[in-house]
Amino acid sequence: MLLVADANILFSALIRDSGTAELIISDKLELITPEFVLVEFEKHKKEILKKTHRSESDFQKFMVILRSKIEIIPLSELRKFIKDAEKISPDSDDIHYFAAALKFNCPIWTQDKELKNQGKIKIYNTLELIKELD
Repeated sequence: MLLVADANILFSALIRDSGTAELIISDKLELITPEFVLVEFEKHKKEILKKTHRSESDFQKFMVILRSKIEIIPLSELRKFIKDAEKISPDSDDIHYFAAALKFNCPIWTQDKELKNQGKIKIYNTLELIKELD
């Protein structure tokens, strides 16, 4: 199943070993995310390490796994979908996720309940996704 994974899903997998982390590495999912997500990880690395109590080495291993399991979509590929995404997204911070979902005609995986406040793109939270895959 192809899904756009948002940053909170990826942060969740880094913070603790969980069903989220298992889903990310699962062969049942094909994940994509806009390129700014990995830039944000690197930009906030010190803060992330402090919150997660993980070592620099653990962080780097996680980034390698993310890059191997998640296709990074350049923002240049999303530009023509931005205007439509702006009309759909309930939150301006999430426009790039909606642009990716429009480009690839797929759902978004997020824990952000607000993103369900639109009728164009299917939104899964982790529990819904687990049920869908069973």
